[in-house]
Amino acid sequence: MSIDRLYIAATSQHVGKTTCTLGLMAAIQQRGKRVSYCKPVGQEWVEMGGLQVDKDALLFARGMEFDLKAELHSPVIIGRGVTARYLDHPADFDFRTAITKASRKLQARNEFVIYEGTGHPGVGSVCDVSNAQVAQLLNAPVVMIVEGGIGSTIDRLNMNLAMFRERRVPVRGVIVNKTRPAKLEKVRKYVGMYLEKKGIPLLGVLPFEKVLANPIMASVRHSIKGRTLLNREGLDNQVENIASGSLLAQEEVENLKNLLVIVSHRRLNEALSALQSILQDRSLPGTTISGVVVTGLSDEEADLPHSEFLTAHNIPVVACSLDTYGAAVRISQMEVKINLKTPWKIRRAVELIEEHIDLDLLL
Repeated sequence: MSIDRLYIAATSQHVGKTTCTLGLMAAIQQRGKRVSYCKPVGQEWVEMGGLQVDKDALLFARGMEFDLKAELHSPVIIGRGVTARYLDHPADFDFRTAITKASRKLQARNEFVIYEGTGHPGVGSVCDVSNAQVAQLLNAPVVMIVEGGIGSTIDRLNMNLAMFRERRVPVRGVIVNKTRPAKLEKVRKYVGMYLEKKGIPLLGVLPFEKVLANPIMASVRHSIKGRTLLNREGLDNQVENIASGSLLAQEEVENLKNLLVIVSHRRLNEALSALQSILQDRSLPGTTISGVVVTGLSDEEADLPHSEFLTAHNIPVVACSLDTYGAAVRISQMEVKINLKTPWKIRRAVELIEEHIDLDLLL
């Protein structure tokens, strides 16, 4: 039976729900359908025209080129303090009507609508708009996104799908994301075996892609609460590899592609001298360096050595008060989300869906 809507849910945050949703939307568009997007319940929002709009709705509007209207594409925002006010006075809120109105208009104007959930299936329960409740309200079958593995993946699926079963929401299929390439076939076999017993299709298994996990310098700066000292326009640079200044000084860095250098302000001159020497020896351009994080630098200190080299290659320099170890830990623990400043991720998300998902089975 053909469908005209899908609700994309996930077993938890950071499993690639937005990335998969982008890929699915683009793939369905490429099949000639007029597709729209809705984030029925949002938590992270931006101000736009005096209204609150979910960040993901803004990403999709810009990335998929449609006019964003808050009441249609982001009808409910549960921001700070809303849950307490809802519990005190639930009659003051009519979230379900806002979602229903948005859905009716979107379904009437489009051949297909993709609804993106928020967090894990229970998010929103406190306001009676959990993912399962909203999918039921929208009469939308669910596609569940789960992170790759076997035992842990099956355990998460069993727990999270229970909420949709309770609401009698049909599950259209499961996508296993971020799977180690060496385990793709094993995961496909055993997770597929489990789902077959449940009568749920395995739509595909997506490999972990390092490029989708790579941050940009702006995200690095945010994670360490840093400030930009030089070349702000380079903050969109992609970071693929990381090295400390001490490793550079010992010339022990192998891969300089999209390299982020983290160095104490006391060793900055030495590290940048070594970096230029390594680049020259390997006949590499300065543009292969994504940026420099200078650690332990107070607000008063900002005298940069080798600024001519840094400026010539548009290498952004970010300072923070953390020590080098603290900065490296913060950066390694970053949760990297797809956004408008990472168009290569949007393109790759679409390719992954086309390559690994059975769209005929889904649609």
